[in-house]
Amino acid sequence: MTTEWLASAWQAGAWRGWLSDRGSLTRRLRERCPGLHVMRLRQSHGLPDEDERRPLGLPRRRLALLREVLLICGDTPLVFAHSVIPLAGLRGPWVGLSRLGHSPLGAALFANPRILRHPLEYRRVDARHPLYRSAAYHVTAPPASLWARRSLFTLDRRPILVTEVFLPEILELPCPHHR
Repeated sequence: MTTEWLASAWQAGAWRGWLSDRGSLTRRLRERCPGLHVMRLRQSHGLPDEDERRPLGLPRRRLALLREVLLICGDTPLVFAHSVIPLAGLRGPWVGLSRLGHSPLGAALFANPRILRHPLEYRRVDARHPLYRSAAYHVTAPPASLWARRSLFTLDRRPILVTEVFLPEILELPCPHHR
């Protein structure tokens, strides 16, 4: 089991397509589930984990806005998403993100062409990782590990970090109908 974030999803097998798609995950899910909705689980100031602080350039004990949501199709959770937004960004270009409520963050990120998405990173998370524990809580029979991806987004040099943990039920979604 890897403990570091990887630059390639080649080991991910059936998950590779979900992990490596650089477009809006929300849009892709809505193609397969028109009734997709977002359930906000948590939004509060808190301390990011060590592996989150590094890409954001945050010093120890620096608070950030932590936002956690589920992307749900019907009653089935598909993705657990965790975002870390440094507080300085909330006073600047990301000011509106603290008011998203049950709206998807992806819609806001992909609507602005000035937002730069940095390369995706991937890893399997297991019970030792806090994101696994948070995501697995929403799965009836959680597997030993879950695939996750994360990406840094910047606007006016202000970063946010978005991590998406893919739940097993996402592999059961039908392919979209092509016209």
